Amino acid sequence: MKSNLLMNFTVDKENNTVNVKREFNASLPQVWSAWTEPQILDLWWAPAPWKAKTKSMDFKEGGRRLYAMLGPEGEEHWAIADFTSISPKTNFKYLDAFSDSEGNLNKEFPRSDWNVTFSEKDGSTFVDVIIKHEKLSDLEMIIQMGFKEGFTIAMEGLDAIFAGKN
Repeated sequence: MKSNLLMNFTVDKENNTVNVKREFNASLPQVWSAWTEPQILDLWWAPAPWKAKTKSMDFKEGGRRLYAMLGPEGEEHWAIADFTSISPKTNFKYLDAFSDSEGNLNKEFPRSDWNVTFSEKDGSTFVDVIIKHEKLSDLEMIIQMGFKEGFTIAMEGLDAIFAGKN
């Protein structure tokens, strides 16, 4: 079992993007399922001690995931993922945004464009995530909100699932 899994997190302020490259000790079909099936997403998508709860998900081009991040004090932060492109087991793209519990956009926060690519090498699966923001201030807002720390914790939660510890 490999314990030093790759995790690169880079911010490109010139292009308003975040790039996360992450290695998982699991097969490509397992990793793809973990990123695309709501019952598995809900186990790791929120950074502990927060939990994710999917209200609805239609994983297809033009489909949407509506979900909440539930905090330990009863907080609820709703979000949507509008799927724009899906190439099974290799890539999917979506527009991510905060919303209300009915999926109505929260315009106080920026929307981001996610491009998630999957590949397999030497028994590991690699996920390459490129998150593009419309403007630099949107990117900076997400970073200040703790995106790097939260996403890192969520990735560790996914590692625990693959290790059978969840």
